[in-house]
Amino acid sequence: MFWLPEEDTGSVILTPAPASIAADSTPLPQPGRSAAQPTEHSLHILHDLSNGQRLHLALPADGSPDQPLVAVIPLGIEGFDRMEALARLLASLHGRAIPPDTRLTRQQRTRARRMLQAVDGHRAGASQREIAKVIFRLKPIGRDDWQTAPERYATMDLIKDGLAMIAGGYRKLLRHRRRP
Repeated sequence: MFWLPEEDTGSVILTPAPASIAADSTPLPQPGRSAAQPTEHSLHILHDLSNGQRLHLALPADGSPDQPLVAVIPLGIEGFDRMEALARLLASLHGRAIPPDTRLTRQQRTRARRMLQAVDGHRAGASQREIAKVIFRLKPIGRDDWQTAPERYATMDLIKDGLAMIAGGYRKLLRHRRRP
C-alpha cells in the first residue's frame, strides 16, 4: 500500500532525465517484486534505505528505474519536505549517512502512540482512569484526587485527539507541521 505522492510529502517523485543531464544520472537499484507496484498512471517503488527505513518513490507509468531519472521538486512550501526526502534517497544511493526523517519528532511519535493506546482502551470500554493508569503508569489514587489530576485531563485530550486522528487527521503525520 502506498500513499498518494500528493499526500505524502516524504515521497520522491521521479521522471525520466532530459538528454542534457542523463549522462550524470545514477540508476536506481532494481526493486524486488514486493517493493514495486505499477498502477494505471504510475509506478510506485519502496526503496530500502540502509538504516532500515523505506522511501516511497513514484515514477510515471512509462518510466523505469533503470533509466536515467531526475527528481521533481515543486516550488511551493512543500518543496522543502521533498528536498529532505530526496537528500535521504541520494545519501542511500551514494553510501553516505542517511539523514533522519524529521516530519515527526520523538515527542510527536510518543504522543501519537499514546493517542492510539487511549482510543483502543476507550473502545474496549476502559474508564479514563484505567487508561491513564496504563499510559502514565499511575499508582492507584482516590476519586477526589483523580478529579483534579493532570493525567485525567491529558487522558481526555489523548482520547479526543486520537479519535480525530482516526477520523482522517492521520494524514497530518505525512507532512511537516507549518506555522501559519
